[in-house]
Amino acid sequence: MFLNIILLIVGLILIVISSNVFVDSTSNLATSFKVPKMVIALTIASFSTCAPELAISFNSISANNYDLTIANVLGSCVVNILLIIGIASIIKPVKVKTVTVAKELPLLVITTVAFCVLFADNHLSRYDAAILILLFILFGIYLYRLIKKFRKVDEEFVKTSKFKSIVLTTISIFVIVFASDLIVNATLYLSENLNIATKLISMIVIVIGTSLPELMITITSAKKGEFDMTVGNIIGTNIFNICIVLGLPTLIYGTISSFAFNYIDLLTVIISASMFYFLSRSERTISRVEGLIMVSLFICYYAYLIIF
Repeated sequence: MFLNIILLIVGLILIVISSNVFVDSTSNLATSFKVPKMVIALTIASFSTCAPELAISFNSISANNYDLTIANVLGSCVVNILLIIGIASIIKPVKVKTVTVAKELPLLVITTVAFCVLFADNHLSRYDAAILILLFILFGIYLYRLIKKFRKVDEEFVKTSKFKSIVLTTISIFVIVFASDLIVNATLYLSENLNIATKLISMIVIVIGTSLPELMITITSAKKGEFDMTVGNIIGTNIFNICIVLGLPTLIYGTISSFAFNYIDLLTVIISASMFYFLSRSERTISRVEGLIMVSLFICYYAYLIIF
């Protein structure tokens, strides 16, 4: 038992460290090809911080642990918005560009609602997964047009050579996969032996643990006033989480089901995305008070998870 707790902690530490390396190296590669900040935030930074969730998702589905799979994605979507954006707004009111409110945030809301509707029967089929992948393709088309429209280099992000970035990216991927395997196996063991629901352990330990890269990027960006990175990272992360982290393994392995989640869980995910959108529309800024409201809602939801 003690050994599995140690393995879980080691896995979380490894996955956070390797994710940070992955983010830096992939960002450097992206900027080498003259990709603007907002695109980096929506793609490289957000997708690479999803690497832990993607690895865990594949491992958990292959182990038929669908509770962990859903908790991994659903929990991350809630944490990323209510906790991370909430904290960032408390540190410094987050300014959101008009184009983000008009295009990117609506895409996030549509994707989130689509996922909740598809999973309302507690099942996700290959057909459902195909719809999620299609939504991601549409998002990809939007990003492609964005890249063509704004093609400039952000030199401040280019810190290492292309070769070194490729090496670091490759190594970090292997470490992430190894660490995710440790996390999934340790979680399964602890869940069975401590008689604690996999959903609860996943939502508290794994989800918050694997969200640390997003948290660090967002807090750092907020302090520097880099609001494109702050907002873009979370939008891209949540879309990638739903469409790829959940959709891709489901498309490959087939139907998954989990009855550990109910309408309160799904409603919280929808409320999170909707709050992000509507609060951003208000004067194009998420204030400190609004950030406190988001964090308070996060605390209430997690209190509900623990009590019930």
